[in-house]
Amino acid sequence: MLYYLFTFLDKAYNVPGAGLFQFISFRAAMATIFSLFFALIYGKRIINYLRAKQIGETVRELGLEGQMAKTGTPTMGGLIILGAILIPTLLFAKILNIYILLMLFVTIWLGLIGFLDDYIKVFRKNKEGLAGRFKIMGQVVAGLVIGSVLYFHPGIVIRERFPEKKMVVKVKSETLTAFEQVKDHNKRFKTTPVKSTKTTIPFFKNNEFDYAVLLKWTGDDYRKYAWLIFIPFVIFIITAISNGANLTDGMDGLATGTSAIIAITLGLLAWVSGNIVFADYLNIMYIPNTGELVVFISALLGACVGFLWYNSYPAQVFMGDTGSLALGGIIAALAIMIRKELLIPVLCGIFIAENLSVVIQVSYFKYSRKRTGEGKRIFLMAPLHHHYQKKGYPEPKIVMRFLIIGIALALVSIITLKIR
Repeated sequence: MLYYLFTFLDKAYNVPGAGLFQFISFRAAMATIFSLFFALIYGKRIINYLRAKQIGETVRELGLEGQMAKTGTPTMGGLIILGAILIPTLLFAKILNIYILLMLFVTIWLGLIGFLDDYIKVFRKNKEGLAGRFKIMGQVVAGLVIGSVLYFHPGIVIRERFPEKKMVVKVKSETLTAFEQVKDHNKRFKTTPVKSTKTTIPFFKNNEFDYAVLLKWTGDDYRKYAWLIFIPFVIFIITAISNGANLTDGMDGLATGTSAIIAITLGLLAWVSGNIVFADYLNIMYIPNTGELVVFISALLGACVGFLWYNSYPAQVFMGDTGSLALGGIIAALAIMIRKELLIPVLCGIFIAENLSVVIQVSYFKYSRKRTGEGKRIFLMAPLHHHYQKKGYPEPKIVMRFLIIGIALALVSIITLKIR
């Protein structure tokens, strides 16, 4: 909202400094600062309120060291994260941008589903919370909305370069800087906005993949039915990563720290994808208007870091499903919007590993019980972080090592911009 206000003041009254709001970098920095201070200042008040109302975590006895000491720790702290994301975004982003509107939707929608789950656990004294099928339904709805809008909305396009002439002009790199070379290159190429279901394949040269190609066998009109592939894939990604973040939220600071690392990486990828100069220089897909997502991601980063102040070991508050479901959905939606969803197995490797550990554990237990009459386990306990806790590793050590792995995965994700 402030963007529109200061744009008006700049044009109508030439107010000094109002033009700063035209720059994404300035608004992103302001969103980070505002989000961080909101989480730190109002977060404390929210924690005190949750403690006063005895809205605490009920921990089931699982035989883990230090587990019962967490009983009674305030939960539903995801409200801090949601507030620290939504308020700065509304203040500093172009809220009429279609990508921002979609991110506001997925944040609020999955936040409400998580809140309902926490509400049932805390106030209805039902440790199972919201039934799994209803969580899945909510995630499917989020994926359906995101996928449908990305596919059908006329304002969501990519820009492809087509040479105006067949003549090739050679430029000596010794005489021109990188940016001058890009400008010279753009003079000889025109960019055309097109609707497309293309995405980026990491580690490969000429690394664009079109979902529509999977339907090529249906005939010449196969592109008309690309949504039959694209939308279900979006639903799958949002559901998987949202659940992965939820499963990762089992140790103090683990899900929050991992999400912060992923947010920084997505912010960089969104920035270069939404900037025509950098996109052309790096030879990656240019996606108009996605640069505005940097403001949202900056608010997300500030929210995670601010919440980590209270969520680090020993945690003063837990985010609960209110925060974890929303964080996973946000990360998945962001990756899809900047056409980097195929990078998720690397970037979100921690979430994927936590998810797979549960799937493998449950599947093998059922299989072995059917074959031998006695269920067997591969891990001492799932999700994966509890396996190492069962092996005797202290919780802070497990969290720190997972975060180090998360940083390494983030660096690998970033260098895919050049390694192909």
